Amino acid sequence: MSLADHLIELRRRLMIAAAALVVGMVVAFFVTDPIIQFLLHPIELVAEELGDDFTRLTYTGATSSFDMRLRIAFAIGLLISAPIWLWQIWAYVMPGLTRREVRYTIGFMATAVPLFFAGCAVAVLILPHILLIMASFVPESQYASQIYDAERYYDLVFKTLIAVGIAFVTPVFLVALNLAGILSAVEILKGWRVAIVVATAFSAVATPAADVVSMLMLAAVLVVLYFAAVGVAFLFDRRKRKREDALLTEAT
Repeated sequence: MSLADHLIELRRRLMIAAAALVVGMVVAFFVTDPIIQFLLHPIELVAEELGDDFTRLTYTGATSSFDMRLRIAFAIGLLISAPIWLWQIWAYVMPGLTRREVRYTIGFMATAVPLFFAGCAVAVLILPHILLIMASFVPESQYASQIYDAERYYDLVFKTLIAVGIAFVTPVFLVALNLAGILSAVEILKGWRVAIVVATAFSAVATPAADVVSMLMLAAVLVVLYFAAVGVAFLFDRRKRKREDALLTEAT
């Protein structure tokens, strides 16, 4: 295909993906009420824990409630339409990949997607604890109360989901860097002390101070994922050395 044909094909793929996203947003806009109730649940838990009737979600602008629904519809629509726009990306890129690269890409996606959603599920569980920790800094006074601005609260939830989801996918990126020849398994393993400290610190912040079991379980999951990435990297490095030795033998 010529460059012009590639650009035409890219435009066609992008238009299909954009149309799928719009349809997903329209569908998601009518089911935002359960999502909002789901987002309110951590605030309800904080209000019960603090015994504060004034802890609530507030909309500070005339269009704030509509804006929040629109942003939720975009996020849910992006998720609903994911099979279509992911396929469009894959269909555009796949003809330029070798069979080996196709295998690696499928393996990467098959591992990264479940890990990302597992991280999002963990984020949902730890979000009330994060709110409780932050609310503990509110002065104990009848004139002080924790009130959540809808826009900032949504940003907090969304960023927490993304951050924890990416944390769970990080081992997959380490394996990808190993396959690309950027990091060897030994180089990844050298950072094990830093990985354990970061996993423990993250778990300590994300879980309640008194719940040591939850902190250790979350830290253990992150550390296991890290060492699993190291093990996979060692396997790939071993296969790479065998291929290099075979090529060297044939050359001599």
